[in-house]
Amino acid sequence: MVLGKFDARLEHLPHSVWTKIAQIDELKGRWVGGVHLSPQVLGRLKQSVLVTSTGASTRIEGASLSDEDVEKLMRGISVQKFTDRDKQEVQGYFELLQNVFQAGKHGRLSESTIKHFHRELLKYVDKDKLHRGEYKKAENKVHMVDAEGKSISVVFDTTPAYLTPKEMQELVEWTQNALNNKAFHPLLVIANFVVEFLMIHPFQDGNGRLSRVLTNLLLLQQGYSHIPYISHEKLIEDNKPDYYIALRKSQKTFKTEKEDIAPWLDFFLTMILEQVKRAVALLSKEAIEKLFSPNQIAVLDYLQHTDEVTAGELASKLKIPRPTINQILLRLIQFKKIERIGLGRSTRYR
Repeated sequence: MVLGKFDARLEHLPHSVWTKIAQIDELKGRWVGGVHLSPQVLGRLKQSVLVTSTGASTRIEGASLSDEDVEKLMRGISVQKFTDRDKQEVQGYFELLQNVFQAGKHGRLSESTIKHFHRELLKYVDKDKLHRGEYKKAENKVHMVDAEGKSISVVFDTTPAYLTPKEMQELVEWTQNALNNKAFHPLLVIANFVVEFLMIHPFQDGNGRLSRVLTNLLLLQQGYSHIPYISHEKLIEDNKPDYYIALRKSQKTFKTEKEDIAPWLDFFLTMILEQVKRAVALLSKEAIEKLFSPNQIAVLDYLQHTDEVTAGELASKLKIPRPTINQILLRLIQFKKIERIGLGRSTRYR
């Protein structure tokens, strides 16, 4: 039975898999226990990752655009080198991932969710209007593409269209049950979902991008709260050859007597481990200081060269509006970079 086959894939795994999982979960705990960045800083980080992830995910599929181009487009600035399709795909990905970051952990994986996400992903793409949110009606293949979007080779054949609804139902049901029953570590369940989803390739277009949005969703739902602050998509883009090789190595064994998901698990867990390492690194003193605005740095620098100062004196010396100074001082206190002395009109800072 297919559900049992997924179980069998995740048994007798190499020791290296469990080592990586242990490292990921240890760092996950350090992120949860140590994160004390202000909501404003976290918000800026999340916005930056939205841009980076959108650019990376569309470039993986062959689009030619920079993160600066993506940011300009999201700010409503015209970018002449964008084709209409580039603009449409970028906007759909950005908005869908933004929604996942805002409310994803409260959602639930289901076929209707997946189809809804597909509609949202392609809602601005005119050419995909007829098949948005609908499983494929014709056969498709997975191609490796170069920087210009040209096919280099076929990575693997996918599930026939007539079997797609059945295989998607089985995959989603198994994933729901495995996560709910805690039959396997959630990272193993998510990795299996992603590799099988890409093997099925259930939609006519947008499968790769959708797989990455769903990866973010599932990781958030399983408590990996660092996900919005370091781009998963960028890590895949930077390791694209290894990504395709890992997919190919595992997927060519599927539906044979000796299935081997280990190559894909090794790649997937390596990416998640690097992601959480970079998230924890954000908690360091040096990384936090890099997140300060020029005005915040100016205030901090001034305070490092004086004993004590009032907010009014800072506003006067640095030519920064008093309301802005008040906000900066509050943020620096939150970061434990300065301390407040006294109350009311006599309040001073050092």
